[in-house]
Amino acid sequence: MAKSNKQGLVLTALLLSILMASMDNTIVATAIGTIVGDLGGFDQLMWVTSAYMVAEMAGMPIFGKLSDMYGRKRFFVFGIIVFMAGSALCGTADSILQLSIYRAIQGIGGGALMPIAFTIMFDVVPPDKRGKVGGLFGAMFGLSSIFGPLAGAYLTDYLHWSWIFYINLPIGLLALVFIAFFYKESVEHTKQKIDYLGAITLIGSIVCMMFALELGGKEYAWDSGTIIGLFSSFAILMVAFVFIELRAEEPIITFSMFKNRLYWTSNVMAIFSGAAFITASIYIPVFIQGVLGGSAIKSGLVLLPMMLGSVVTAGGGGALLTKFKYRTIMIPTLTLLMIGMALLTTLTTDSSRFIVTVFMILVGLGIGSSFSVLSNAAIHGFAVRQRGSASSTLNFNRELGMTLGITIFGMIQSQIFAKKLATIFGSGGEASNGVNLIDPSKMLTPDTRSSIPAPVLDKISEALTSSLVYTFAWAIVPAAIALVAALFMSKEKFDPASEMDAYSSSH
Repeated sequence: MAKSNKQGLVLTALLLSILMASMDNTIVATAIGTIVGDLGGFDQLMWVTSAYMVAEMAGMPIFGKLSDMYGRKRFFVFGIIVFMAGSALCGTADSILQLSIYRAIQGIGGGALMPIAFTIMFDVVPPDKRGKVGGLFGAMFGLSSIFGPLAGAYLTDYLHWSWIFYINLPIGLLALVFIAFFYKESVEHTKQKIDYLGAITLIGSIVCMMFALELGGKEYAWDSGTIIGLFSSFAILMVAFVFIELRAEEPIITFSMFKNRLYWTSNVMAIFSGAAFITASIYIPVFIQGVLGGSAIKSGLVLLPMMLGSVVTAGGGGALLTKFKYRTIMIPTLTLLMIGMALLTTLTTDSSRFIVTVFMILVGLGIGSSFSVLSNAAIHGFAVRQRGSASSTLNFNRELGMTLGITIFGMIQSQIFAKKLATIFGSGGEASNGVNLIDPSKMLTPDTRSSIPAPVLDKISEALTSSLVYTFAWAIVPAAIALVAALFMSKEKFDPASEMDAYSSSH
């Protein structure tokens, strides 16, 4: 088979893997109302998303470093297999807790797929084509966000929500065949020491932080010994992680990389733009289903304009890399992101779907370029053997921002909503007919909404809208921080000539 044909199949495998891993959050977002309505456990809703993110995030720097040391292919194949296994298990879950555990297994596979896919792309694509291909990879995030909500909505409404996970199996199998048979590594790898202590302390600190944020104010008071202990454990393990990394021969995260101004600003933008974007992605469907009374398909269609906007700036950003500085592309798009998040705070129970659509387009246009431009900016100036680590750290930080976003803003939304309902119905949250309305899953399915008296439904809708608007207001903060980081970016531009030298030396 011709070399160009093999390269095309390898790139197809990488794109399918990115589609599969990045689609997994958006496909769940539009189905989450139905899943919670079926399995219950609205108070644990955020773990369906954050369990996946935590596991994916913890694995990214580890698999990125291992791919630098032992080769990309073996860990990429491992990621596909584990992701498919987790997907199959998710379809069999019969409780939110069980689903969250299986989502964590998916996340381990995703932790290998996302960073290594970009690194393989940099290895196999010549620099003169890398801007366009990088834009295509960035656009895949947007396309996955379009296909995800629609597929999730259709499969949930017409088959069963379990199929939003089973759909990963044929996609993963095709990617596995293509990468296994047609990808031949040309980059030489050297055996290095594995930083086991760094991996253990990193994962441990993330888990402690997530449990503290999830359980605080719900299962335990914020000043309880359990929560204080979890936060203390997070702080101790994180300090230990930094101490270990600074002294390790081959650290998982190389802190010296952050001396590079372009690199650290790219990572800051990835963290905070990811936090703002995931908040919009998760809570707009909740607004559509819980306030406007839409089905899963309608909530998925409302997300469609946002995702189309992200495709435009992801592809456009990649195509403009050779013409403009990284910061010249990022500043205007992140400005749009902040404006879009600010406009979401104006939503009311009377807001039209057209208004929601306009706001979503702005958010989508604001986030798209971060997928393609930042991936290139993060590896700018680094040697080939460091790029796996550089790429995985960027993806790690993006997932960190998204994980913290959905957890912190989910905590804000749920507590504000509970307080609003308690004010309306009293601490028991019971209407005059004795039905407990504090359980918001009643708001997320059309059948159960129809059984709630109209005056009561209106009051709950107002409470839910108020909590969502308050959450969007707080999400302006990370969007603004991302924009400030863009202003501090150095003035480098993608240089095909220097990249060609690095490419030639590795092939």
